[in-house]
Amino acid sequence: MKTSLNRYEQLLEAIFFKHYKTGLNEFCFLRDELEKTAIELGVILPKNLGDVIYSFRYRTNLPASVTKTAKKGLSWMIRGAGKGKYCFKQSPQVKIEPDIHLLPIKIPNATPEILIKNAFDDEQAMLAKVRYNRLIDIFLGITSHSMQNHLRTTVSSVGQIEIDELYVGVDRRGRQFIVPVQAKTAKDRHGVVQTEQDIAFCREKFPHLLCRAVSVHLLGDDRLAMFELTMEGEDVRIIDQKHYVLVPAKDITTEDLRRYDV
Repeated sequence: MKTSLNRYEQLLEAIFFKHYKTGLNEFCFLRDELEKTAIELGVILPKNLGDVIYSFRYRTNLPASVTKTAKKGLSWMIRGAGKGKYCFKQSPQVKIEPDIHLLPIKIPNATPEILIKNAFDDEQAMLAKVRYNRLIDIFLGITSHSMQNHLRTTVSSVGQIEIDELYVGVDRRGRQFIVPVQAKTAKDRHGVVQTEQDIAFCREKFPHLLCRAVSVHLLGDDRLAMFELTMEGEDVRIIDQKHYVLVPAKDITTEDLRRYDV
């Protein structure tokens, strides 16, 4: 065990190698194993036990000792497998990353100035800007309505999940949609597993609605990168990507409008 690993990495590395055997592509473990492993390692558990797993699923990379065991072209992911149960699984490396060369589209900023002045620089503030500027409508070409944000719920095949925001929508043909939205600030990375869970939730809870999964990523230059995502087999795929920047209406020139008329 490398002493340079933090306590989250120590715990996960130990659990991984308790179960891993050369050639395995998938194996499961229980959340309760964290407590037993912490005692064995002499590691103080965090107050929020679930944050250990959440961190590696959505925020940080797995320890190098774990990632190097993956087969070429594959990477280890942690997937929910029911209440208190998780599985390590090798999957194709899928990176959902903003294309820095994509032309940003200027949108007249309809965000209330009082919100701009007082909002925190976090996911909730970004989601508020998405709502006020109807960016889901613009991006997907539908009329949408925010139904709930930070929805904590369960999916039978996964366990507990959290959806950053959930929209319902309708298009000009009367088709109805359910739109789960991920929100990522500049420091975060896109969670492929979260998209899988969002889509699984929509299929289970809203089978009568068409699911259009969206991820919004706030970039360092204030661009909002928006992705529409879907599942192809067991893999997440990008259907569309657009970048938007919110500006005063006076900053949108005639040349800008000509550029968009393609």
